[in-house]
Amino acid sequence: MKNSDVIAFGDLYDRSVANGKNQLLDRIAVRDYVIKADIGAFQSERGKKQRLRVSVVLEVDLVKSNKHDDVDNIISYDTIIDAINKQLSIERINLLETFADQVATDVLSDFRVKRAFVRVEKLDRIPGALGVEIVRSQQISVKKVNDSQFTLSSIILDEPLFVFITNEILGGNMVSEWLDRLDKHHRPVVICVDSVMELRKLSENKLTQRRIDLLAIEQNAWVLAGKDERCVVVNSRTEIEWAIKNNQLSIWAPSKIVLDAVHKPMNTNAIELANWFSKSFSNEKVVVLGEKPFPGFENINNVSDI
Repeated sequence: MKNSDVIAFGDLYDRSVANGKNQLLDRIAVRDYVIKADIGAFQSERGKKQRLRVSVVLEVDLVKSNKHDDVDNIISYDTIIDAINKQLSIERINLLETFADQVATDVLSDFRVKRAFVRVEKLDRIPGALGVEIVRSQQISVKKVNDSQFTLSSIILDEPLFVFITNEILGGNMVSEWLDRLDKHHRPVVICVDSVMELRKLSENKLTQRRIDLLAIEQNAWVLAGKDERCVVVNSRTEIEWAIKNNQLSIWAPSKIVLDAVHKPMNTNAIELANWFSKSFSNEKVVVLGEKPFPGFENINNVSDI
């Protein structure tokens, strides 16, 4: 097999060697690790676990570690397997490309890993296998403490304030005043809104009913955004984290995050959803704006009290 064929179609380990550019690096590999996961962008794939076959090859610098014959100084195979399992447990993933990139990012957090080759294949979609393969290099900044300890540079986000705007406030004539106060708050603010209608059963299909309930909340999100151009509707954690970092007033549209969650909320009540999501950022409960009481939640009735 020609070198170019190895690079395109070879075993992942052979591909690593072929791409090595004569670098003297050790390699550690986990091949053909099969795991079931709820993954995929198509509606037909949701709620159904399918088999994934994952192979990972790490190019590592273990010259010093190998001399001591100490298991604590090496990169364990469990490190790779844990990275695979962890990424699937955090949230539901739509794309194999996203999953592969997350696994690579995880293993590359160890400064000894120089490059990561990750191949992910679906085994139940076609008679054979379909999948993706990525290569990622060590690019993060690390401060080496000693041979076994290191710290990573990271961005620490300010802890946001989650507020819940009731229909009473949304339909009133003081929306701008409330938003003015929120916009000037010393913490970044994430706005959650109530459902546009009282929750009622409209479908016997649980997934369909869940989507109806979520869309009823998102209608109100767009209603609020239409009232003030400072508010931007966001539906992904990446967008929300960007908004937090840049002090942008964001309104959470819950469908994507709720439907993609591995550990989904028990119900689709708007206030409970808001509280469920806020817990992923802090331990504080959502603050409710308006007079309508929500048992267990703090209410702010006066705009000057924010």
